[in-house]
Amino acid sequence: MYFEIMIAIALILDQIFGDPRWLPHPVRMIGWLCLRLETFFRSLIWGNTFAGCCTVVSVILITICSAGMLLEVAASLSPLLGDTVAVLLLYMAVAPKDLVVHSRNVYDLLQTGDDISAARRAVAMIVGRDTANLDEAGVSRACVETVAENMVDGVTAPLFFGIVCSLFATGGEFTAIGFAAMGAMVYKAVNTMDSMFGYKNDTYLEFGWAAARLDDVANFIPARLSGLAVILAAFALGLDWRRAARIFFRDRLRHSSPNSAHTEAAVAGALGVQLGGDSSYFGELVSKPTIGDAGRLINAGDIVLTCRIMQVGALLFTVLLLLARRCIVGL
Repeated sequence: MYFEIMIAIALILDQIFGDPRWLPHPVRMIGWLCLRLETFFRSLIWGNTFAGCCTVVSVILITICSAGMLLEVAASLSPLLGDTVAVLLLYMAVAPKDLVVHSRNVYDLLQTGDDISAARRAVAMIVGRDTANLDEAGVSRACVETVAENMVDGVTAPLFFGIVCSLFATGGEFTAIGFAAMGAMVYKAVNTMDSMFGYKNDTYLEFGWAAARLDDVANFIPARLSGLAVILAAFALGLDWRRAARIFFRDRLRHSSPNSAHTEAAVAGALGVQLGGDSSYFGELVSKPTIGDAGRLINAGDIVLTCRIMQVGALLFTVLLLLARRCIVGL
């Protein structure tokens, strides 16, 4: 059970400490690297698409080499130190605590009812849409959608790649938890590049093509498994899991991204609300398909429920994946 205990410690560290801003975070380092390499390859290569591909490959290779060297140096000093560094990397690859903290801040501001502009500013920190004119339902919807969607990017997908990559450990230089840390870091590199380059505008439409497509591939399995985990979480929390399942299978592809709507659809069904629809981005109204049935108006309480669904769903996702790993390792 050593591997499972290490995974548990990484998740417990996140619940205790979250993402301290003073800590040199690997994702922020990856973001810095993305900017430097974007500038370098744009100046070196004429074609934007090829420059973007070179940036993607370079970021992934540097991430693998950097994580590998860090783990190798730590393990050479002490095997326990090597595993400790691996656990710390895994801890920094997941962010359920931050999702809850930011969304609960929005909830608290909505609950006071004094100044909705403060809630708008708070939700603007975690969403990309315009928030200046949102009412309580609009702020709540934006927050619920963000928590549901980022369950994959911020929690389940890094764990998925970490646990899957641990299967490549063969008793050599890196332990299973070391491979898990490297897998999670590579996923965070892919996801960070998509968040920085994956815009459909003149600047990044061609340059960000490779990053966006690679992120779509990386999230394909985790997004679908996470949607199913949300249904299980709805059952565990006494919510309408049957409706969650129905909306999941009906609406999970109602999004421009092939992966973003899976958890949103299951959450919408579990809560009995409608997500998606029109939103404003950079002053321009963008029409999106709706997800879920318009049963009732969404409210601030749904933010808290979505956080619970996300946390329980992520826990069930991890436990089931670890059980599957245990079965494979035992074969």
